[in-house]
Amino acid sequence: MTGVFINGGRLVRRSPPLSRRPSRDPRRRRAPAGVVLGPQPIPGGTRGVGRAVASAFAAEGAHVTICARDGTDVEETVEALSAEGSVTGTRTDVRDEFDVERLMEHAARAGERDGIDVVVANAAVNRGTPGEMPVDGEPYARFDDTVRTNVRGVFATVREAEPHLADDARILVPSGSVAREAKPGMGAYAVSKAGAEAVVRGADADLDATAFTLDLGLVDTALTGNQGGRDPEDVAPMFLWAATEADPAEHGGEVVGLREWKSATR
Repeated sequence: MTGVFINGGRLVRRSPPLSRRPSRDPRRRRAPAGVVLGPQPIPGGTRGVGRAVASAFAAEGAHVTICARDGTDVEETVEALSAEGSVTGTRTDVRDEFDVERLMEHAARAGERDGIDVVVANAAVNRGTPGEMPVDGEPYARFDDTVRTNVRGVFATVREAEPHLADDARILVPSGSVAREAKPGMGAYAVSKAGAEAVVRGADADLDATAFTLDLGLVDTALTGNQGGRDPEDVAPMFLWAATEADPAEHGGEVVGLREWKSATR
C-alpha cells in the first residue's frame, strides 16, 4: 500500500522518554497508540509489505489510516483491511508535501486520542528491472522521480509527522543492503535507499523521536521484481517488534537487520 497511519485503539501502554527510560524486560511489549506507515511502492497500496504491516497493526488493536495515490484503491483496501480492525484511508501522493501534511493531520485525529506514536515511512518506487539499471544508463527523469519518492517522500513523511508525534514516538524506515553494498545495475534505486537511511540518522539525531532503519532482506514484492524471497507477512512482525520492544538506546539511528530482530525475540 502506498501509505498507512495507525492511531488509537486498545494499544495504549507507553514508555517513559528516552532520557528517563529504564532497561526493559524484552518479553514486555510497548504498545503503540498511533502508527504511521508511509507510502509503499505498490500502485494503489493493495499488496506488499505495507499492507502486511497495516494488517498486523490493525489486528493488534491500533487504528490504521492507509493512503495511496488512487482514491479508489484506498477505498477498496480500507474495506478489505477493516476485517482485521479499525481502518480508515485517504488519497495521498507522497511527492506532494501538502498531501502528506493533510494525511498526517487526518491520521493524528483518526484514533481514540490525538497524536501519532509510530511512523513507518515505506515510500519507494523502482522504475526499472533490478540488476538492469546501471548508473550510466539511468534517464534523468527516472532518477529524479525515484529520488523524489524514495528520499524526499521519506523526508516529507517524517517532517509532516513531527508536529503530531506523541512522546517517545518511533520512526521506522524499511531498507536493504543495496543502500550500503555496491550491486551492479541498481542505479537510482540504490542511491535513493542510501539517502533514505541518511534521513533516518538525521531524524534520530534531531528529533525527540527514535528512528530506526529496518533491513528486511529480500522480500517478494513488485518493488524487487518478484524475484522471490520472504513473503511480506513474514517480515510484518519485525515492524511490531521495532514499534514496541526494540531498545532505542541500542538501535536508535542504526540499521536493524533480521539477525538482530530474531536474536532479540528468541
